[in-house]
Amino acid sequence: MSTGPLEQLRQENGELRQALAEMRSQLMQAQKLTSVGALASSITHEFNNILMTVINYAKMGLRHKEPATRDKAFDRILSAGQRAAKITTGMLSYARGRTSQREAFRLTQLVEDVLILVEKDLHVHRIRLEKNLDDNVWAEVNSGQIQQVLINLVINARQAMGNGGTLFIGVTHNSEAATSEITIRDSGSGIPADKLPRIFDQFYSTKTPDEQGQGGSGLGLALCKEIIDTHRGRIRVESTVGRGTTFTLRFPMIPAPTLIRTTAAQKAG
Repeated sequence: MSTGPLEQLRQENGELRQALAEMRSQLMQAQKLTSVGALASSITHEFNNILMTVINYAKMGLRHKEPATRDKAFDRILSAGQRAAKITTGMLSYARGRTSQREAFRLTQLVEDVLILVEKDLHVHRIRLEKNLDDNVWAEVNSGQIQQVLINLVINARQAMGNGGTLFIGVTHNSEAATSEITIRDSGSGIPADKLPRIFDQFYSTKTPDEQGQGGSGLGLALCKEIIDTHRGRIRVESTVGRGTTFTLRFPMIPAPTLIRTTAAQKAG
């Protein structure tokens, strides 16, 4: 029995939707790798510092026989190793994560996980970090996707502060609007008013052609908006030329998971 034109059209439409979904997934993964590339230099430098710490304290432990000095050396070596493990675990998790699952997450934890990856990069580029993180703000999110948004925004903010500056990251809840919010504010060059309405358009970039790094393709912010939209959230931007830019991510607020609250109450008791 031959397939009718309508059925054939539906089949072709389904195949196109599947191909589009696969292309979007590949695009997000490519954007993640772009972020990794932007951070690679500073992370390599940080690992070099960690290795020097391990080597120097290992030498100290070999030279000195007294237990107190050796204990100090072992403590510093252990601390350096744990920091290296956090960086590698965070980077591998970020680069490989493709799951679409969402779960209740404490937004401060998401921010702190991202800062482990970007703090050295900020230091290298003379960016001072300010934080105001409410530890009891929750949202139902895909942690890998939101980390991708945060890293994108932090890298964009750093690039906007070419000669150093201040980056503020805040986590709070808005009881009136019933939203959980993350704010990223830089003291950079700002975005001109005539360009601001288009910054979330695909393939539109405010960066000049000679600039390198994430976002130059005009895909970074478009993907950020797409991710936040799929979370039933909103992304808002305010900017003033010469004073900086503020991005605010808003998610539907949820209460802390019952198990977490019960455990906390038991500890308090």
